[in-house]
Amino acid sequence: MANSIKLEVITPERLFYEGEVEMVIVRTLEGDEGFMANHAWACKLLATGELWIQEKGSKDFRVAAIAGGYIDVQNMIVIFTDSAEWPEEIDEERAKAAKERAESKLKIEPKDSMEIELARLAIARALTRMHVKSGGYRRRR
Repeated sequence: MANSIKLEVITPERLFYEGEVEMVIVRTLEGDEGFMANHAWACKLLATGELWIQEKGSKDFRVAAIAGGYIDVQNMIVIFTDSAEWPEEIDEERAKAAKERAESKLKIEPKDSMEIELARLAIARALTRMHVKSGGYRRRR
């Protein structure tokens, strides 16, 4: 059996996840990165993307959608994120509508850089939610 480490995923609204895990994979600003027990200390910013959790004793991963934040890896792993959702919590039609609204905002002139960035983030969140609802990016390969 592999070593395990405690994971907490915290949003402003709730403690989203707490448990012993063998591995966590998140999307950092540099790309997807995995963290396990005995990993070197790390503190990294997270992009909007999928959170993959391999719980202690399991060969499978649970997937969730997260909206940015940061990960702190020391003697445990703590992820602070603006939002986190399991697939069963995601309303796919709502995610599609949010994506369409954000894409429409990008088509309207004039735009300042803040409006453009907010629309891009909304699109990324919506796409992530839709991917997670359908099983996650890694499972669809």
